[in-house]
Amino acid sequence: MTRTATIARKTIAKNLSARRSGIPRPTTTYIETSALLAALLEQDIAAQQMLRAPGRRVTSALTFAEANRGVVRARVTGRLTAIQERRAIQALETFAARCDVVGIAAPVLERAGRPFPIEPIRTLDAIRLATVELLGDQPQFVTVLTRNTKVRDNARALGFAIA
Repeated sequence: MTRTATIARKTIAKNLSARRSGIPRPTTTYIETSALLAALLEQDIAAQQMLRAPGRRVTSALTFAEANRGVVRARVTGRLTAIQERRAIQALETFAARCDVVGIAAPVLERAGRPFPIEPIRTLDAIRLATVELLGDQPQFVTVLTRNTKVRDNARALGFAIA
């Protein structure tokens, strides 16, 4: 079993246990790629503050492929120097160590294939939203950190807070 699959199983089990026991859960922040890259590459202060906020941080395995590609693209197009690129990659590694990563497994893909409140939506955005929905947390306990309007609008329509 992969690390992300193990984390996903533990997260779901922990959430179910907390629900049954009535123990309040800490707030969960789902970090979407656009907000992570805004914090890293554009020095978006609000995104940086949310990344440092207390509580549980969760993201999709998709986020790391996209964020690494974004850093490479920024370097190749001259937005980042080689030193800045190394710092950005180190920041991504630190982020990965500090958050739960949900793999793109069959349940995520199955949910992504069904309609969302606001269509049309691209497949990768549907995967992000499906990941948030399948965390097992009630929407009032989850904040979606994003700069992507399609993800933002759909997450809000699904009852999640937006940052």
